[in-house]
Amino acid sequence: MNDLERRFVPGEIRADVDTSRRINGYAIVFNALSVDLGGFREIIKPEAVNRTLEEALDVRALVDHKSSKVIGRTRAGTLALRKDRKGLHVDIDTADTTSGRDVLVSVRRGDISGMSFAFRVLTDEWRMEDGEAIRDVFDMTISEVSIVSFPAYQQTSVEVAQRSLRAFREVTHGKSIAWLRMVHQTRMAG
Repeated sequence: MNDLERRFVPGEIRADVDTSRRINGYAIVFNALSVDLGGFREIIKPEAVNRTLEEALDVRALVDHKSSKVIGRTRAGTLALRKDRKGLHVDIDTADTTSGRDVLVSVRRGDISGMSFAFRVLTDEWRMEDGEAIRDVFDMTISEVSIVSFPAYQQTSVEVAQRSLRAFREVTHGKSIAWLRMVHQTRMAG
Protein backbone atom coordinates (compact mmCIF):
# COMPACT_ATOMS: atom_id res chain seq x y z
CA MET A 1 0.00 0.00 0.00
CA ASN A 2 1.41 3.38 -1.00
CA ASP A 3 1.36 5.74 1.97
CA LEU A 4 3.41 8.54 0.44
CA GLU A 5 1.66 11.92 0.47
CA ARG A 6 2.57 15.16 -1.28
CA ARG A 7 1.72 18.75 -0.40
CA PHE A 8 2.22 22.01 -2.31
CA VAL A 9 3.45 25.29 -0.80
CA PRO A 10 2.85 28.28 -3.12
CA GLY A 11 5.22 31.21 -3.60
CA GLU A 12 7.94 30.13 -1.21
CA ILE A 13 11.09 29.81 -3.34
CA ARG A 14 13.66 32.07 -4.89
CA ALA A 15 16.95 31.75 -6.73
CA ASP A 16 20.02 33.81 -6.02
CA VAL A 17 20.33 36.42 -8.76
CA ASP A 18 24.11 36.24 -9.12
CA THR A 19 25.94 33.40 -10.86
CA SER A 20 25.22 31.06 -7.94
CA ARG A 21 23.26 27.89 -8.66
CA ARG A 22 21.33 28.06 -5.37
CA ILE A 23 17.57 27.86 -4.91
CA ASN A 24 16.14 28.37 -1.46
CA GLY A 25 12.81 28.71 0.23
CA TYR A 26 10.33 26.86 2.42
CA ALA A 27 9.12 23.38 1.56
CA ILE A 28 6.89 23.35 4.66
CA VAL A 29 5.24 26.20 6.54
CA PHE A 30 4.33 25.28 10.13
CA ASN A 31 0.95 25.77 11.79
CA ALA A 32 -0.67 26.91 8.54
CA LEU A 33 -4.07 25.50 7.61
CA SER A 34 -3.93 23.91 4.17
CA VAL A 35 -6.46 24.27 1.42
CA ASP A 36 -9.14 21.59 1.17
CA LEU A 37 -7.31 18.35 0.40
CA GLY A 38 -10.40 16.36 -0.55
CA GLY A 39 -12.72 16.56 2.45
CA PHE A 40 -10.21 17.64 5.07
CA ARG A 41 -7.62 20.32 5.83
CA GLU A 42 -4.24 19.83 7.40
CA ILE A 43 -1.75 21.53 9.71
CA ILE A 44 1.92 20.49 9.89
CA LYS A 45 3.21 21.03 13.43
CA PRO A 46 6.83 22.17 13.99
CA GLU A 47 7.80 18.90 15.70
CA ALA A 48 6.70 16.94 12.61
CA VAL A 49 10.06 17.51 10.87
CA ASN A 50 12.25 16.63 13.87
CA ARG A 51 12.68 12.94 12.99
CA THR A 52 13.86 13.73 9.45
CA LEU A 53 16.43 16.22 10.77
CA GLU A 54 17.57 14.28 13.87
CA GLU A 55 17.98 11.02 11.97
CA ALA A 56 19.62 12.84 9.04
CA LEU A 57 17.37 11.07 6.58
CA ASP A 58 18.53 11.07 2.97
CA VAL A 59 16.18 13.59 1.34
CA ARG A 60 16.31 14.41 -2.35
CA ALA A 61 15.39 17.64 -4.14
CA LEU A 62 13.47 16.95 -7.33
CA VAL A 63 11.69 18.84 -10.09
CA ASP A 64 7.93 18.12 -10.20
CA HIS A 65 8.33 15.00 -7.99
CA LYS A 66 10.16 13.22 -10.83
CA SER A 67 12.89 10.88 -9.58
CA SER A 68 14.64 11.28 -12.94
CA LYS A 69 15.12 15.01 -12.20
CA VAL A 70 17.30 15.04 -9.07
CA ILE A 71 18.76 18.51 -8.47
CA GLY A 72 20.10 18.02 -4.92
CA ARG A 73 20.47 15.53 -2.07
CA THR A 74 21.19 15.82 1.64
CA ARG A 75 23.64 12.90 1.67
CA ALA A 76 25.61 14.52 -1.16
CA GLY A 77 25.68 17.88 0.64
CA THR A 78 23.82 19.59 -2.22
CA LEU A 79 20.56 19.96 -0.25
CA ALA A 80 20.46 21.53 3.20
CA LEU A 81 17.36 21.40 5.42
CA ARG A 82 16.93 23.77 8.37
CA LYS A 83 14.03 24.21 10.75
CA ASP A 84 13.15 27.71 11.93
CA ARG A 85 10.06 29.37 13.39
CA LYS A 86 8.40 29.68 10.00
CA GLY A 87 8.95 26.18 8.68
CA LEU A 88 11.37 23.83 6.97
CA HIS A 89 13.81 25.93 4.97
CA VAL A 90 15.65 24.34 2.05
CA ASP A 91 18.82 25.41 0.31
CA ILE A 92 19.57 23.56 -2.93
CA ASP A 93 22.88 23.81 -4.75
CA THR A 94 21.30 22.77 -8.04
CA ALA A 95 22.96 20.20 -10.23
CA ASP A 96 24.60 21.41 -13.43
CA THR A 97 22.27 19.24 -15.47
CA THR A 98 19.53 20.04 -17.96
CA SER A 99 16.92 19.76 -15.19
CA GLY A 100 19.00 21.87 -12.80
CA ARG A 101 19.69 24.62 -15.32
CA ASP A 102 16.09 24.69 -16.57
CA VAL A 103 14.52 24.98 -13.12
CA LEU A 104 17.06 27.59 -12.04
CA VAL A 105 16.18 29.81 -15.02
CA SER A 106 12.44 29.32 -14.42
CA VAL A 107 12.72 30.24 -10.73
CA ARG A 108 14.88 33.29 -11.46
CA ARG A 109 12.32 34.50 -14.01
CA GLY A 110 9.47 33.92 -11.57
CA ASP A 111 7.81 31.34 -13.83
CA ILE A 112 7.99 28.75 -11.03
CA SER A 113 7.47 29.80 -7.43
CA GLY A 114 6.16 26.75 -5.60
CA MET A 115 7.55 23.91 -3.55
CA SER A 116 6.13 20.61 -2.51
CA PHE A 117 7.20 17.79 -0.24
CA ALA A 118 6.60 14.06 -0.05
CA PHE A 119 6.16 12.42 3.34
CA ARG A 120 4.87 9.48 5.36
CA VAL A 121 2.83 10.28 8.43
CA LEU A 122 3.82 8.51 11.65
CA THR A 123 1.66 10.42 14.15
CA ASP A 124 -1.40 12.51 13.43
CA GLU A 125 -4.66 13.46 15.09
CA TRP A 126 -8.02 14.21 13.56
CA ARG A 127 -10.54 16.67 14.94
CA MET A 128 -13.64 18.49 13.84
CA GLU A 129 -13.62 22.29 13.75
CA ASP A 130 -16.62 24.26 12.53
CA GLY A 131 -17.96 21.14 10.82
CA GLU A 132 -14.68 20.54 8.99
CA ALA A 133 -12.25 17.63 9.46
CA ILE A 134 -8.79 18.88 10.44
CA ARG A 135 -5.70 16.68 10.52
CA ASP A 136 -2.77 17.75 12.70
CA VAL A 137 0.51 16.06 11.69
CA PHE A 138 2.93 15.65 14.63
CA ASP A 139 5.53 13.23 13.26
CA MET A 140 6.50 12.21 9.73
CA THR A 141 9.41 11.21 7.56
CA ILE A 142 10.21 13.40 4.58
CA SER A 143 11.61 11.67 1.51
CA GLU A 144 11.78 14.56 -0.93
CA VAL A 145 11.23 18.22 -1.55
CA SER A 146 10.28 19.34 -5.03
CA ILE A 147 10.28 22.49 -7.09
CA VAL A 148 6.87 22.38 -8.75
CA SER A 149 5.14 24.28 -11.50
CA PHE A 150 1.58 23.26 -10.64
CA PRO A 151 -0.11 22.32 -7.37
CA ALA A 152 -1.01 18.77 -8.37
CA TYR A 153 -2.50 16.51 -5.71
CA GLN A 154 -2.26 13.15 -7.43
CA GLN A 155 -4.86 10.62 -6.33
CA THR A 156 -2.20 8.38 -4.78
CA SER A 157 -0.82 11.35 -2.85
CA VAL A 158 -4.00 11.97 -0.89
CA GLU A 159 -5.12 8.36 -0.69
CA VAL A 160 -3.53 7.57 2.69
CA ALA A 161 -5.01 10.64 4.31
CA GLN A 162 -8.39 9.77 2.78
CA ARG A 163 -8.26 6.27 4.35
CA SER A 164 -7.35 7.83 7.69
CA LEU A 165 -10.17 10.38 7.33
CA ARG A 166 -12.68 7.58 6.61
CA ALA A 167 -11.54 5.71 9.74
CA PHE A 168 -11.87 8.90 11.80
CA ARG A 169 -15.39 9.46 10.50
CA GLU A 170 -16.37 5.84 11.23
CA VAL A 171 -15.18 6.14 14.83
CA THR A 172 -16.87 9.49 15.36
CA HIS A 173 -20.10 8.74 13.47
CA GLY A 174 -22.92 10.02 15.59
CA LYS A 175 -20.62 11.58 18.18
CA SER A 176 -21.02 15.25 19.01
CA ILE A 177 -18.31 17.87 18.68
CA ALA A 178 -18.42 18.25 22.49
CA TRP A 179 -17.69 14.51 22.85
CA LEU A 180 -14.74 14.80 20.45
CA ARG A 181 -13.32 17.76 22.40
CA MET A 182 -13.66 15.81 25.66
CA VAL A 183 -11.77 12.85 24.17
CA HIS A 184 -9.04 15.17 22.83
CA GLN A 185 -8.68 16.96 26.20
CA THR A 186 -8.50 13.62 28.01
CA ARG A 187 -5.71 12.47 25.66
CA MET A 188 -3.78 15.71 26.14
CA ALA A 189 -4.11 15.53 29.96
CA GLY A 190 -3.03 11.87 30.12
